[in-house]
Amino acid sequence: MIDRLEATLKRYNYLTEELAKPEILSDVKAMTTLSKEQASLKEIIEKYKEYKQILEDIQAAKEMLNDKDMSSFAKEELSTLEVKKEEKEKELEILLLPKDPNDDKNIIVEIRGAAGGDEANLFAGDLFDMYSHYAENMGWKIEVINSVEGTSGGYAQIEFMIKGDSVYSKLKYESGAHRVQRVPTTESQGRVHTSTATVVVMPEVEDVDIEIKESDLRIDVYRSSGAGGQGVNTTDSAVRITYLPTNTVVTCQNERSQLKNKETAMKILKSKIYEDIQKQHNAEITDERRSKIGTGDRSEKIRTYNYPQNRVTDHRINLTIMQLDRVMQGKLDEIIEALINEDQRRKLAGE
Repeated sequence: MIDRLEATLKRYNYLTEELAKPEILSDVKAMTTLSKEQASLKEIIEKYKEYKQILEDIQAAKEMLNDKDMSSFAKEELSTLEVKKEEKEKELEILLLPKDPNDDKNIIVEIRGAAGGDEANLFAGDLFDMYSHYAENMGWKIEVINSVEGTSGGYAQIEFMIKGDSVYSKLKYESGAHRVQRVPTTESQGRVHTSTATVVVMPEVEDVDIEIKESDLRIDVYRSSGAGGQGVNTTDSAVRITYLPTNTVVTCQNERSQLKNKETAMKILKSKIYEDIQKQHNAEITDERRSKIGTGDRSEKIRTYNYPQNRVTDHRINLTIMQLDRVMQGKLDEIIEALINEDQRRKLAGE
């Protein structure tokens, strides 16, 4: 671990020197790239400096053991410092874990009502509200890209983007089937029904990540059927793009401009193709597939929301919280932190 930390420190110092050079300061692109890398290493360097100070203090305390007037104090100090050393080593081990290259990215989320008809669509709407509240709590911004409302409310399908600081690192575990158990408003007998909605979380993909040939696309334009003002509904501004090799279809109709809708639809399409490529890659790597918390497949049941008992359970990590009402208001921190911690534990254990 020390060798890796020293190499990281050397890299950090090199970046600091480079960022002080006039030719770098005058090159916005180079300065941005180097600054971003340096910022990603800052926490490791700070923790490593604290760790080195603890080692120095341990050495000083050991030397005091030979002084009979100070030996009692030195023993107590050593005991405290050894605990701090172990804690700092654990922190550094986590910080040195390979970072998901997508963690800093914005995300595109797709929620669909699945099994359960109108109730499933209503639950899809509840999930959208839950993520909207969480995004607001985190200071993130939500942009709805496309939506198909359910006949009784909620959404048969809704796609939206969440922009902010390290969004994917927090919400990447949300992909899968979410199950709700509650009494539907249409149920006259008061019986609890079970319905599901599916969630897919995809990192926003930049142009450098994936290229799509124009010949592989079919682009259709049509008149928007959604809300959005008079201009939306009176012009052919909505865009549907079909990626022919896989017959992947994406639509966008939230903007009045056909050009903007096309740009957004292309962004979604790239993210979907990228997600498919990542899944294929992970399926070929046994260890990585086993270590992941969930497969990210739409069909995998990841969480149950039980309204009568005010209970939410994440089945992947056997976590149950008796505060469903708070969770639906966007208080997701306890669940998300537990998922992150379990992910880190598995990686450290090499599972």
